[in-house]
Amino acid sequence: MNPNPADNHLVNMALRGDTQAFGVIIKNTEKLVAGIVCRMISDPEDRKDLAQDIYLKVYKQLPNFRHQSKLSTWIAQISYNSCMDHLRKKKLLLPGEVMPEGSETFIFSKDVTLILNTAIDQLSPVYKTLITLYHQEELSYEEIGQITGLPDGTVKNYLFRARKALREYLTFHYKKEDL
Repeated sequence: MNPNPADNHLVNMALRGDTQAFGVIIKNTEKLVAGIVCRMISDPEDRKDLAQDIYLKVYKQLPNFRHQSKLSTWIAQISYNSCMDHLRKKKLLLPGEVMPEGSETFIFSKDVTLILNTAIDQLSPVYKTLITLYHQEELSYEEIGQITGLPDGTVKNYLFRARKALREYLTFHYKKEDL
């Protein structure tokens, strides 16, 4: 059973047609959804369309929410799956690969956050999402597994690989004193 009674109440209200309750659901999860979409999808127009599609799916699938996880985890899973479907459809999914350097300029400031975000953006969409969910959203391996459909061991393994790719990128592009 869902440990958050507020989630249950919001879902029940939204299912009864309360649009304000659904608005609260969106407000409570929009940062999480935006984080997933922005890390996985590079095109701004696609991001906007996907975010709208995600909440349309949430609305349509709300009767299927089983209260076995947090509502935010369930919505994050829909977000992740929608992004993966989009990447597959556009043939942009390259799991496990670091994206090649393009015309992007590297930030050589002393701002570690900008440097780190630049490095994270070089990762594959799956790795970017896992790093974001674990380190920024502070979700557990189990919650990330529920969102992505990956076993806990795979989540740990992919996070290890993502961190290793980040370390290699940073080592290659920045001198120790730059960081």
